[in-house]
Amino acid sequence: MLELHAVAEPQPGARFQARFKATWPAYRAWYLRDGDAARPSYLACRYALTTHMPELVPAYERLVELAGGGDLAARMLSLYDPPPLVTGCSQAVLTQPEPLLVRNYDFDPKLLEGVIELTAYTGRRVLGMSDCLWGLLDGVNDAGLAMSLAFGGRRVTAPGFAMPLIVRYLLELCATTREAVAVLSRLPVQAAYNLTIVDREGDAVTAHVGPDHAADIGRALVATNHQRTVDWPEHAEAVRSEQREQCMLDLLDTGVDSDAFVAAFLEPPLHSTGYDNGFGTLYTAVYRPTVGAVDYRWPDATWRQSIDAFEEGTRTVRLTRSRSSRA
Repeated sequence: MLELHAVAEPQPGARFQARFKATWPAYRAWYLRDGDAARPSYLACRYALTTHMPELVPAYERLVELAGGGDLAARMLSLYDPPPLVTGCSQAVLTQPEPLLVRNYDFDPKLLEGVIELTAYTGRRVLGMSDCLWGLLDGVNDAGLAMSLAFGGRRVTAPGFAMPLIVRYLLELCATTREAVAVLSRLPVQAAYNLTIVDREGDAVTAHVGPDHAADIGRALVATNHQRTVDWPEHAEAVRSEQREQCMLDLLDTGVDSDAFVAAFLEPPLHSTGYDNGFGTLYTAVYRPTVGAVDYRWPDATWRQSIDAFEEGTRTVRLTRSRSSRA
């Protein structure tokens, strides 16, 4: 079972504080998994945020205050050079008759926060799926800019920001795909990721980013877990990255309508039931930039959320496991 919570908290407050207290033991263990010395100092974390994301500093300071003001929590919440994570994910953009960003998030169900947030940390309203307490796995803002992340299938890492915070930052700052690409290109990233971006005008790109190269911006409307070519064959095979990519390309080539396009994300090979292997599909998100809305989808359930009509509450979703399934 997967429990999801929809929370509207424009500025960090009591709800964030309660979530921090509930999840901090797990996040602390994750953050220290390689030892304290493997993580940057508080001064390095704050300097990185102040230098590259100054607009987020007031919200960050409030988050740290709500978390108790401790050194370790402050370092973790900066999301600067934390332990990297490897996920699955399929994402694609359909541009007609309206722009749609459809994504499957494939991961271990025990590690999903399961919080759908509506916030306004910098004044702009942002709706998305939370990760690392204030980062986002995917989201849309009140200007009609939507994006989602997917692991890029490369093992290289370096000091930089975790991609969920970069998604948060881009949605806080930018109104168009062009603006998001410009900002993304100046940010240090910790690991290889594919970021698919679309705005309400239908301008769409996939940005392949990594700590060892400049952002590679392409007009490809699909992304899975490799970057143009396969760099980590064992991982790509384990999560069927090339197979899922080809499936989405075929859907776009055949010109299916939006209903059929979305339905394909709820079936193999895009949808996985390999939860016991840590790479099952936890949700399908269908972002509609023109109306600032998202449909969270499962084979037998849908939960619509929008910036202008946000529904707080809790939903429980049954995940069907298959031991014979692969990610």
